[in-house]
Amino acid sequence: MVLLHVKRGDESQFLLEAPGSTELEELTVRVARVYNGRLKVQRVCSEMEELAKHGIFLPPNMQGLTDEQIEELKLRDEWGERCVPSGGAVFKKDDIGRRNGQAPNEKMKQVLKKTVEEAKAIISKKQVEANVCVTMEMVQDALDQLRGAVMIVYPMGLPPYDPIRMEFEDKEDLSGTQRGQGAPAREPVISSEEQKQLMLHFHRRQEELKKLEENADDSCLNSPWADNTALKRHFHGVKDIKWRPR
Repeated sequence: MVLLHVKRGDESQFLLEAPGSTELEELTVRVARVYNGRLKVQRVCSEMEELAKHGIFLPPNMQGLTDEQIEELKLRDEWGERCVPSGGAVFKKDDIGRRNGQAPNEKMKQVLKKTVEEAKAIISKKQVEANVCVTMEMVQDALDQLRGAVMIVYPMGLPPYDPIRMEFEDKEDLSGTQRGQGAPAREPVISSEEQKQLMLHFHRRQEELKKLEENADDSCLNSPWADNTALKRHFHGVKDIKWRPR
């Protein structure tokens, strides 16, 4: 077995275990899926924290408008009338104007907050310190828990334009940037070109390891492909992935 230590810059992200015989293409896909899956969990958690505070997303044409402007334009939040949290709503105005202010009551708010904390722990960077490998199954479990909590609090579902629902349906828009003081700016997912660069890096490192085994010679350690910082120069995103036998 091989243990991959995935970093972004000098910051640890997660550990991933794979058989030494795993094909490079398959390994690259596994790393990318876990990496991107963790980002999805983080985005959902961030939006669910706002959901607990201020309720569901307003329709796009109402976001950022004052009550007077909404009345003047005769706009109506039809989904807000349908998507009422279990146990009734408590008004908590969203000063940013992204959400309708109809927040869940304290009991339902705790359901969301507790589930968010548990999901964050599953994909936390602290798992590296605990020497726990993160798998796609763990990422999916975190997403399932988050989805379940939303269904408990909003049995009628969320509006189709709500970012949480869009994430669950894999329709999220990753091209946007941070809106006001809402959810944090989204980190870029791994593109196809970056996956190719990552795969190329793995291939070169694997070839060097083979040479070291065959020649029993440390001279190859001076090769640029054996340089642990090479990935920083050739790959932007997931960086400094190190190989260590179990």
